[in-house]
Amino acid sequence: MQLSICLVGCGHIAESVHGPAYRRLAQAYPGLRLAACCDKEEGKAADFAAKFGFGRHYTDLAAMLEAERPDVVCLLVPGHLTARLAVAILEQGYPLLVEKPPGLNREETEAIVRAAERSGAANRVAFNRRYMPVMMELKQLLEQAHRPEDIRSIRYDMYRHNRRDEDFAETAIHGIDAVQFIAGSDYEHVVFAYQELPELGPGVANVFLHARMVSGASARLSFCPAEGLIMERASVSLLNKTYFAELPVWHSVDWPGRIRRFTGGREEQEIRGDALGPADDMSVSNGFYQENESFLLALATGRKPEGEVVSALQSVEIADCIRKRRSEYRRQG
Repeated sequence: MQLSICLVGCGHIAESVHGPAYRRLAQAYPGLRLAACCDKEEGKAADFAAKFGFGRHYTDLAAMLEAERPDVVCLLVPGHLTARLAVAILEQGYPLLVEKPPGLNREETEAIVRAAERSGAANRVAFNRRYMPVMMELKQLLEQAHRPEDIRSIRYDMYRHNRRDEDFAETAIHGIDAVQFIAGSDYEHVVFAYQELPELGPGVANVFLHARMVSGASARLSFCPAEGLIMERASVSLLNKTYFAELPVWHSVDWPGRIRRFTGGREEQEIRGDALGPADDMSVSNGFYQENESFLLALATGRKPEGEVVSALQSVEIADCIRKRRSEYRRQG
């Protein structure tokens, strides 16, 4: 794999998971060059470069791209900056892996899609749940034995502890996308309910979604930011069969993750997350290594990467409904 990488944004998500993923990738693929990183705070960029093995650091994105001419760019900036920078990078023809959400609404996301179409640059939105070993195993089990229309219902619960984000939709979009991924189907119709928690700060609320998928499956999603634990769990129900998935998100109670399959009232199978990969490395157990590796391998071998920004349009729309406290969503077209 002969590729050079530039990274934009050296904050928490870069420091905690993408940096370790790239350092691990550079060890696994000697031809991979971590060319440079960029952050508006020079000290942060310099520290990040030294810690994870990037050759140089910059405070100006345009200057970095002009000097380095990388083969791929990884964009890890706050949501309100993402769309503008993604468009600028793609319009110059650089392949791009962009952290979620790619845009805060449909208009921003479509602008990214159009920029990619104009330049022909490969792109991927970094929904890491799609690449978590536990989630990938669940998806494989479902695809091997069932059709999307066999799924009767999906439940997805996301709990966080003491999160007081005014806009939790930027995190909830992970669960919205995960249900779409598990179902193998778009959303047809969503009804929203809100339990506002003003005592915790402006915009803080428990959010509940009751959805119908195009495939016919029913889905219930709950996003609760101020619970007593960090947890993400999914259950998938079919005729006489149920799958449970416990995702090892961050330092959750469910580490190292697990899948359980029940048929006819009996447990048939249990798969632990640490049997699927090195659970002690959060960049791997949480899918960040895999989402980067598969994107880079696709570029190196001339294949079109899956998970393009266009695939995130519906998830962005539904998350924006939460942000705007909409009561209902219906699929366009």
